[in-house]
Amino acid sequence: MKLVLILLVSTGWTLCASQFYYQALMDYVENRLLAIEGHMHLWQEQLRQHHGELQDLHKQSNKTMEALRQQHGVLTKDMAAAAARVERVERDMDFVESRTSPRACANQAERVVEQGVWSQEESRGDQDQGWEEIPSRVSDCVEITSAIRSAKILKRMGASKGVWFRDPRSSKVYVFNGTAGDTVYQFESVKEFGGSAAGALGRPIKLPSDWRGSGVAVYNGYLYYIQQGADVQVVKYDILRGEPVDAAILPVESHSVVYSLNPETLADIAVDDQGLWLLYANSESEPNINLAKMDPITLDIEQIWDTRCPRDKSEAAFVACGTLYVVYNTRLASRSRVQCVFDVNNKVTSEEAPLFYFPRRYGAHASLKYNPEEKQIYSWDDGYQILYRLSAKRKLLV
Repeated sequence: MKLVLILLVSTGWTLCASQFYYQALMDYVENRLLAIEGHMHLWQEQLRQHHGELQDLHKQSNKTMEALRQQHGVLTKDMAAAAARVERVERDMDFVESRTSPRACANQAERVVEQGVWSQEESRGDQDQGWEEIPSRVSDCVEITSAIRSAKILKRMGASKGVWFRDPRSSKVYVFNGTAGDTVYQFESVKEFGGSAAGALGRPIKLPSDWRGSGVAVYNGYLYYIQQGADVQVVKYDILRGEPVDAAILPVESHSVVYSLNPETLADIAVDDQGLWLLYANSESEPNINLAKMDPITLDIEQIWDTRCPRDKSEAAFVACGTLYVVYNTRLASRSRVQCVFDVNNKVTSEEAPLFYFPRRYGAHASLKYNPEEKQIYSWDDGYQILYRLSAKRKLLV
């Protein structure tokens, strides 16, 4: 009986302790839930506050974006108006230049010299022989280029630098893509070239050696180009027969470039009404561009002139009617302009030498090739092929 009583008392105490423990646990859980509910209420208040702030920010952003769009529209209109004004100013400058006839540097030849044939058999030591003064063998021209009459962007194809031109004696167009290579591309006409796709390069003509720079020309069915190797040479290539027919070594150092802004061009070849011309520098220390009259059949150098036109800041040049026009620019490409004129017949005076600007386009000219039949220039400007039609006036013949 005593044992049963003890068990009952023990069980009662155990039940009381368990009830107390569970009650304490429930109280703890309830307190934690209340705390969580309090935090949730606080978070909801903060969320509502942040949502309101985000709505205000969204409204403010919309207002700011709308104001920016309006400002962008105004700025776009201002830029378009500024571009129109710049274009109008350039047209006015061209008009004023044509009216006021600004002058370039017109140099006259102090001495006309003759050198023997430049051939592969000739030794470099012969260049130190004496020079003989002779009269000019170039027939007189009565016109001088005075301005750029119009410009036409034909298309854009190929590399940023290259050469293209039309054969003066035919309708065929030749494209030299890049600054060096052994392939030239032929088109039947300017119309075919202009209408071809950007990637279409025409009929390829494989040359026996690499050409370099803008020193290339086509004359009377022959292709003339500058080849650089142990010596710098002019190569004459028969297009119809597909083989080289002659070559001549130039008396220049391998790394003396004719235009400082186009260092790929060691020497340049030009064509005009008078025939074939060569532009080069004797050495890297030579400050001026030399002009030579070349026999297109034998590649003999008939006459040489020191033009006194600086190589510094020159980008290209062309010859028209026996007169050399050197085009200058800046290293950060700006507006190209003819700044030095040299007439082999001494018929251009400083008073009439034209200083004219090319219309501002994309960069700087990699090449300028004059076509005497059309009186226009084929140019390559940052991958764009551009035609410049020229205006001419009579020289002040005395």
